[in-house]
Amino acid sequence: MSTLTKYQTANTAFVQEAEVFADLYGKTQPALTAIRKQAMAAFTKRGIPTMKHEEWKYVNLSSIAQTEYRTASPADSQKVSKSDVEQYRFAGKDAILCVIENGKLNVAVSSMSNVPKGVGIGGIDDFSSDAAVMNHLFTHASYEEEAMVALNTMLCYSPIIIKVDAKVKCDTVIQLVFATVPGVDPLLIPARVLVIAGDESEFTVVESFHTHGSGALTFTNSVSEVVVGKAARVHYTKVQVEADEAQHINYHKVNMARDSYQHLTTLTLGGAIVRNNLNIRLDDEQVNAYLNGLYVLNGKQVIDNHTLVDHAMPNCYSNELYKGIIGDQAQGVFNGKIWVREDAQKTNAYQSNKNLLLSNQASMNTKPQLEIYADDVKCSHGATTGQLDDEALFYLRARGIGETVARSLLNHAFAADVIEQVENETLRESLMQLLDVKLSALQIEA
Repeated sequence: MSTLTKYQTANTAFVQEAEVFADLYGKTQPALTAIRKQAMAAFTKRGIPTMKHEEWKYVNLSSIAQTEYRTASPADSQKVSKSDVEQYRFAGKDAILCVIENGKLNVAVSSMSNVPKGVGIGGIDDFSSDAAVMNHLFTHASYEEEAMVALNTMLCYSPIIIKVDAKVKCDTVIQLVFATVPGVDPLLIPARVLVIAGDESEFTVVESFHTHGSGALTFTNSVSEVVVGKAARVHYTKVQVEADEAQHINYHKVNMARDSYQHLTTLTLGGAIVRNNLNIRLDDEQVNAYLNGLYVLNGKQVIDNHTLVDHAMPNCYSNELYKGIIGDQAQGVFNGKIWVREDAQKTNAYQSNKNLLLSNQASMNTKPQLEIYADDVKCSHGATTGQLDDEALFYLRARGIGETVARSLLNHAFAADVIEQVENETLRESLMQLLDVKLSALQIEA
C-alpha cells in the first residue's frame, strides 16, 4: 500500500468513527452536533498533514496514518486508582487534582473537594445550562485551518471545563492529569480543555500528560482553549512526560482581553513524536503575554514547537523564550512567529530560541519569524544552536569536577532558566526533578 493510500485510508477511518460518535451524542449533546459535522467536513477536506505541507515538513506523521487506531470511548472501563495518581501530583497535596483517563473525567480518583467558591470544574453535563461556557466551547481553536484540531473536534465527547468567576483569586493550583492507559489495540485519545478566566480573576492551571502502564501504541490529540478576561492573570503550565513510543499533538489557543496577563510554560520530555502548537492572540490594549518552552530529547525523538503570538491591538508586550537540549539521533524543531498587525502600534515583542546539540547525529531546525505591518514597534528575535561552552567546561574541570558531572551541571543550568520562571514553588521543584531524571538519561547515552 502506498504512503498516500495509507493516509487516505486513515482519514476515512477517522471520519467513519466521527459519524458514529455524532449519531451517538446527537441527542445528549445537541449543541455540538453542528460543530462536529463542520469539523468532519474540514477534516475530510484536509486530512492528516503530510511532509508536503510547509508547516509539517519536519514531522513525518506516516506512523499515525498507517496505525489502525481505535478512538477512546466513554464505554471503556477505567483502571487508574486513587493511589496511582499520586505519582503524577506536581503541585503538592493541597492541589486540586482532576484526572482524565483516556479522555474521560474520572471523578472517583480525582481530588476536587477543595474547589473554592467561584471556581467550576467539570464536564459538559455540568455546564450545559451555562450559556457563556457553551458559547466558547469548540469555537476558538480553528478546525477550519488546523486538520488536527478538526480531528479532535469531531471525536471529542468529554471536554473538561474550568470556569473562574470575575474577581476570584484561586491560590490552589488546578492540575489536570491526563492519564493515557494503553490497551490491546492502538488507542487515540481526543483530549479537550476549555478555560474561562473571568475579569480580574487569577489562578494557576497545570496540564500534565502521562502514560499509565504498557500496551499498544497511543496517540494523544489534545486541544486547549483559554479565554482570559479583562485584567485577569492566568499562570499555565503544560507538561508532557508520556512514554517514549507515545505520539502527541496538541493545540493551545489563548485569547486575551484588555489589561490581562498570562504566563505559559511548556515542558516536553517524553514521546516519540510531539507537536506543540501554541497560538496566543492579544485582542486588546495593555496585554502582557509570556511564553516559555523547554524540550529535552534523546534517542530518535522528534519534538516540534510551533508558536504564533498575534499582536492585534496597540500597546501590548510579549516575551518568548524556548530552549532545547538534543542528544543521540533526536530532532528538534522550533517555528515561532510574531505577527504585528497594522493597528498594533507601540508593540514590544521579543523572541529567543536557544539549543544545545549533544551529539553529531542530533539536529535542530529553527525558524524565528517577524511579520510586522505597523511602523512604531520594538520587535526582536534570535536563535542559536551549538554545543556546550568549552570555556565553561574547562573552568569546571580545572576545579576538579569530572567531565560527565561538569557537562551535567552545564546542561542543568542551561535548561533551568526556563523552569525557574514558574511562579509556584512546589510545581517548580517538581519540574526540576523531572528535568534531572531526563538529563541523567541523556548523560548516560551521550
